[in-house]
Amino acid sequence: MTIPTMIQPDTSDTYAHRTLALIAQHRLLTTTQIHRMLMPHTPPRKVHKVLGPLRTEGLIAHTVLGARSGLQAHFLTASGAQTVSNWPELRGRQATVIPSPAAASLRAAHTLTGVRAHLAFLTDAQSRGDEYEPLDWVPEVTHRLPDTGGEDRLIADAVLHYTATRPRRLQYRAFVEIDRTTMSSERLARKLITYARFHDYTPHTTGRRGTVADQASSLAWQRCYPRFPRILFILTGAPRATLTNRIADLRRMTADHDLVTRFAAHVPLGAATLDDLEALGPSSPVWTPLAGTTEPRGWTQL
Repeated sequence: MTIPTMIQPDTSDTYAHRTLALIAQHRLLTTTQIHRMLMPHTPPRKVHKVLGPLRTEGLIAHTVLGARSGLQAHFLTASGAQTVSNWPELRGRQATVIPSPAAASLRAAHTLTGVRAHLAFLTDAQSRGDEYEPLDWVPEVTHRLPDTGGEDRLIADAVLHYTATRPRRLQYRAFVEIDRTTMSSERLARKLITYARFHDYTPHTTGRRGTVADQASSLAWQRCYPRFPRILFILTGAPRATLTNRIADLRRMTADHDLVTRFAAHVPLGAATLDDLEALGPSSPVWTPLAGTTEPRGWTQL
C-alpha cells in the first residue's frame, strides 16, 4: 500500500511579512536600509517588488527625503499597525503609526541615524559570524523611574541584543544613546545620572519585609535583564573636534559625579562616532571608555 506524502506547511516567513516586521520595529526605514537588512545579496530592484504590493494594500506609506535624491522612507499605516499587532516577533511592542508623510519627514533624522548605527553592528556581526539579526535592535525602550531629577521615565534610544560566537559564546546587551549634537553637551552627559539612578532603583513594595537582601533582589532592572546592559553613546552631526569634546564631557561627568563613578565601576560605558562605526566596525578599537584609561577598544572590551 502506498502511503500518501504528507504536505507540510512552510515555516519560513515571506519577504512581505519580514518587511512589515522590520518597519514596525524600526518605525521608519529607507528602501536601501530594508534591502540591506532583508536581502543584501540580491539586486536592489527586488525589494521594490516587495514594497509595491504592501503600499497598494494600504499597509505602508512613504515620505520622500530630499527633492533631489528621491530617497523614500517607509512607515506603517494604521492598517499596517493592526496587521502586525499580534505577531510573536513583536510581542510587547506597540507599532507606531506615523500619521502623515510630513510627520515621517520630521522624525526621519533621528530615527534613520539610529538605523545607520544598527546596520553598522549588523554588518560587523555578519563578517564575524556572530548572532545579531535585524530585529535585535529595539528602538525607544522605556523604563519607569520616579526619581530621575524631574523625569519619570528612562527612555533609551535603543537596546541591542548580541551574541558573540568566538572564541566562546557570550551574550551582550547594551543601551544605546544616539547623539546628533542637537542638545547641549551637559544635557547629554546628564543621561549618565539617569542610567545610574535606574541601576540603583528599587521600587517601593508594601509589606513588612525590607531587609538589605530583599531590596538587592528586587532592583527594577532585574525584572528585564539578567545583567545590567552596558551603555554606548554614538555621536554624529558635528566636526570630529566637537564630538571629541562631547566625549570628554561624558568622561568628566563619570569622574565628577559620585553616583555615576560608582555606577561605572559595575557597568561598561563607552562612546564612539558614527563615522568610525560605519568605516571600521563596532568591534574595532573605536570606542573611548568613559572611565579609566582613554585607550580605544572594541565595544565588547569596554
